Amino acid sequence: MSVKIVSYKLRETFEGKQFYALQLQGGAEIIESKSGNQYLTVKKASMASTLDEDSCKALVGTELPGTIERVHCEQYDYTTSSGEIISLDFRYEYRALPKPTQVDLTQFYEPSGNGKMATI
Repeated sequence: MSVKIVSYKLRETFEGKQFYALQLQGGAEIIESKSGNQYLTVKKASMASTLDEDSCKALVGTELPGTIERVHCEQYDYTTSSGEIISLDFRYEYRALPKPTQVDLTQFYEPSGNGKMATI
């Protein structure tokens, strides 16, 4: 699974410091509405960065291993593109895939004397 960096935006912290946030997009998925109709959508998330604009621009199109997941949060008001104000209690976040773990196979195998490993 992977997500793609599709754009970036200049943002500002509460203290007035500017930074670039990368805009991430997951793969397309089919969702069923409350009325039973199906539609195609993608999950989107934003990720803060310490990168300059040129670096952000160069990363557009790059895929990152991971997913975008819905995460519960404190309720907040959101203004839709039509101007309607709705209350939400979730947001979408990027989740990196867990790093593969290495297993020490010497606890299961030992040298056999012929250069090969024998089971214990």
